[in-house]
Amino acid sequence: MTNPWIEAMRLRTLPVSVAGVIAGTACAIYNHSFNWMPALCCLLFALGAQIASNFANEYFDFRNGLDRKGRDGFRRGVTEGDISPAAMFRAIFVTLFLSAIPGCLLIIWGGWWMVPVGICVAIFAMAYSAGPYPLSHHGLGDIAVIIFFGLLPVILTAWLQDHSPALLGLSVPTGLGVGLLAANVLIVNNYRDADDDRKVGKITTVVRFGRRRMAGVYLAFSFIGLCLLSAPVSGISIFFRLVPLCLIPAAIRNYHTLTNSRGAALNNLLKLTSILLLIASAALLAESIIFALI
Repeated sequence: MTNPWIEAMRLRTLPVSVAGVIAGTACAIYNHSFNWMPALCCLLFALGAQIASNFANEYFDFRNGLDRKGRDGFRRGVTEGDISPAAMFRAIFVTLFLSAIPGCLLIIWGGWWMVPVGICVAIFAMAYSAGPYPLSHHGLGDIAVIIFFGLLPVILTAWLQDHSPALLGLSVPTGLGVGLLAANVLIVNNYRDADDDRKVGKITTVVRFGRRRMAGVYLAFSFIGLCLLSAPVSGISIFFRLVPLCLIPAAIRNYHTLTNSRGAALNNLLKLTSILLLIASAALLAESIIFALI
């Protein structure tokens, strides 16, 4: 059996955090302003915040009675009895504390306003599953993912390496593209869990709008996201950021898998959706390096 703590980290979804930092770094490199130190700090902070959010999701869903044993998705260590609730609760704050270390180092490049930004990220990590109005329970998880796994990490990573306002013309559409593709990971997760979520009153977008409509959203997000990562912006050559368009056939294949699968069969699609985002961001990085060297 897989180590329950490793399973609770949800490694299949962690490329979502990595992708935003990679895409933001690609924007900075295109602008000839790469700085590996803030980029690394952004990466460590993003990974830590996502793991803390995953831990919080597992703990609070268990506490609120939203999980069941033998579920189709990730094995829930707390629900299955592999991890005690107290241990998971401590792990949330230990992870947040560890992620705050590289987060505080970002003050060197971003100034003290990075403190409220970090606090907002920490609040999101908890508010996704906890608090009086959990975002994931009211159909707001998708919007939150677009902001906190797309727009914010891409814009912030690029800005911390180069404070040029001109970078916004590149990092904003790039961040939106990353965010839409990241939201697809959540759509697959909620698509798989829709029946269980409906029974316990957890209103995700799939529960609210139905599987058929959200499968269409998945396909639309795939096309729009990849096009945003491929579109020439601010005079950029059409050859720059063209590779992500080559991933459209893979996105269409993923869509067909989504519409023809149920339950645990979607776990592999969740991983493939996450990897597609990572590949698209890595392609941006490779192309920006080539473009900067020309």
